[in-house]
Amino acid sequence: MEKNIDLALIDGVLDKYAQTKGSLITILQKTQDIYGYLPKDAIIKISEATGIAESEIMGVATFYTQFRLTPVGKYLIMLCQGTACHVNSSELILETIKDELGIDDGETTQDGLFSLKCVACLGCCSLSPVMMINEDTYGSLTPDKTKKILRQLREAE
Repeated sequence: MEKNIDLALIDGVLDKYAQTKGSLITILQKTQDIYGYLPKDAIIKISEATGIAESEIMGVATFYTQFRLTPVGKYLIMLCQGTACHVNSSELILETIKDELGIDDGETTQDGLFSLKCVACLGCCSLSPVMMINEDTYGSLTPDKTKKILRQLREAE
């Protein structure tokens, strides 16, 4: 059992959707909205409530990039690696983030403040290179601009 996971929080979701055919993605989305990720114990409970095998649920959860199986930091950095961003030095921005925060793609800082996820495309090609931090989009990034953004967020804590 994962600590601090109140499985009763998803009872309403399961009551509403568990018996509705084709609702697995909705259940997973709503579960992730509640916990910030998909806890293993919640996946087990979803399996029991829906009759869908845990392995099938995991297949769906790992196929779609929107789902997370581990907790993320307060600030989720999604760095675009699409073609426009790539040709405009997104790799340099990635190195800057790694150096500044001491984390790699898929990792979270020790203090739980930042998580980094490289994504295929954010759809903001005219702003390349670009990253999103939670709901905010930052474009035309340079190493200095990236460091300044990250430091401001850290100082705000």
